[in-house]
Amino acid sequence: MTLPQPGQFLPTILDLFLRVLGGKALLFLGVLGVLGGEAVAQDYPNRPVRLVVGSSPGGGTDISARILAPYLTEYFGRQFVVENRPGGTTTIGGAVVASAPPDGHTLWMAVSSLTINPYVLPKVPYDAVKDFTPVSQVAIASNIIIAHPSLPVRTAKDLIALAEQRPGQLNYSAGGAGSSQHLSMELFLHMAGIKIVHIAYRGQGPALLDLVAGHVHLMMSNLLSALPVVRTSRARAIGVTAPKRSVVAPDIPTIAESGLPGYEVLQWYGVLAPAGTPREIVMKLNGAIVKALHDPAVKERFLSDGAETVGGTPEEFAALIAADLKKWGRVVREANIKSH
Repeated sequence: MTLPQPGQFLPTILDLFLRVLGGKALLFLGVLGVLGGEAVAQDYPNRPVRLVVGSSPGGGTDISARILAPYLTEYFGRQFVVENRPGGTTTIGGAVVASAPPDGHTLWMAVSSLTINPYVLPKVPYDAVKDFTPVSQVAIASNIIIAHPSLPVRTAKDLIALAEQRPGQLNYSAGGAGSSQHLSMELFLHMAGIKIVHIAYRGQGPALLDLVAGHVHLMMSNLLSALPVVRTSRARAIGVTAPKRSVVAPDIPTIAESGLPGYEVLQWYGVLAPAGTPREIVMKLNGAIVKALHDPAVKERFLSDGAETVGGTPEEFAALIAADLKKWGRVVREANIKSH
C-alpha cells in the first residue's frame, strides 16, 4: 500500500472548498490576504532600518539620507541608520538592497545614476526596474561645474575657450565613472566639442577635497556638495546644469545661459526598497517620507543645501525611473560614451 505524501491532499481539499463556497471562498481568501498585509504593516518597523547610501560620506546622496533619517526615526520610533556602502558607482550599495529581505528594513537612498549605470558599466549586479520597489522620490538638485580658483575661467564660455586652447591639458573629477556628474560633464564636452580629461574617484567627498586642494582643475559636482566650498571661495562656480537658476544660489548662472545654449541636466534622489516588499509597508514608508518632505524644517534644510523636495507616489517615482532610463540610453549612444 502506497502512503500519501505530505501535502498530497491539500490541492484536493482546497478545490473542494472553492467548489462548495464559490465566490464567497474567494472573497474570504481575499479578506485574509488584506488582513495579513495590514498586520505586517502595523508591526513595521519592528527593528532598526538600514538606509543604504551607495557613496562615501559628504556627497549629495549621503546628505539627503542624513536629513531624512532623523525624521523617520522620530516618526516610527525605530532607528533609521544611514549606512555608507561606496563603490562601483553606487552599485555596491544597490546590490546590498537588491539582495536584502523584502521586509522594509533595508532601504536604498538611490540617485539618478541608477538609470545611467546600465549603459556605462560593463556589469551591474541588479536590474534597475525588476529588483527594486519604488517608495518615493525625495528631492531634485542641479549639478554644477566648479573650478579651482587658480584656473582663469568664470563662465562656461570661458571654459570652452580655454579647453580649445589647451586640448587634453585640463582635467576634471566627477565623483565616480558613470555617475550622474560624470555623464553631465561628458554631455557638456560632447555638446561643446572640447576635450577635458576625466579623473575617476570613488565618491563626491574625496573628489571635492582634491578639487579644493588644487589636484584637479575642475569638477562636476552636485549642488548640495559644492555650495559650501563655493560660498567660502575655495572653489569658483562656473554654472549649474539645471534649465533655470537655483532658488538657493540665484547668483550662479546656468550653463545654458553662460556659454552652451540647450544644455540641461537635473539629478534626483529617492528611496527604493527590495522587489517584493509588501504594498502596505511601501505605502506606510511613502506616507512618512512625503510628510517629512512637507515639514518646513526639512524643506528648508534641503533648500539650504541646494536641493528642492519633491515627494509623490510610488507610481510617479517608477515613471520617472522609466523615463530616465530611456533618456540616458539615448544620451550615451549619441555622445558615444564608452563603458568603464
